[in-house]
Amino acid sequence: MTLRPFHLAFPVHDLAAARDFYGRVMGCAEGRSSDQWIDFDFYGHQIVTHLDPAAQPVAVENAVDGHHVPVPHFGIVLTMADWQSLADRLTAAGTMFGIAPYIRFRGEPGEQATMFFRDPSGNALEFKAFADDSMLFATEKAA
Repeated sequence: MTLRPFHLAFPVHDLAAARDFYGRVMGCAEGRSSDQWIDFDFYGHQIVTHLDPAAQPVAVENAVDGHHVPVPHFGIVLTMADWQSLADRLTAAGTMFGIAPYIRFRGEPGEQATMFFRDPSGNALEFKAFADDSMLFATEKAA
């Protein structure tokens, strides 16, 4: 099966702030837009920020490995090099991380890099990368 691009539309309270964050800070190319929405190329996938001036972030968090993971959240699995490049870009831009970039399970099967942050409207994002992509859907550690 060929992996097809996903499409995700979500609310933002300020399109100019979304354009700056996803376009300039994240480096996502802008596609079509109107005064109500903006399409972005999110690593080959389509995300659409839709204007909702009353949009409020969700504040639910679940405990995972001693961290408070925001729910809901979205993101993408990058290569380690692309993950590090994005982490460096976000850090240089002064992004406030909910969970700062770090490596989980270092030296173990399932080793992965992860980071969490929010866009200007409070939408939570997670970006991760695996040392071994075959571990993405593993149900237990390799022997």
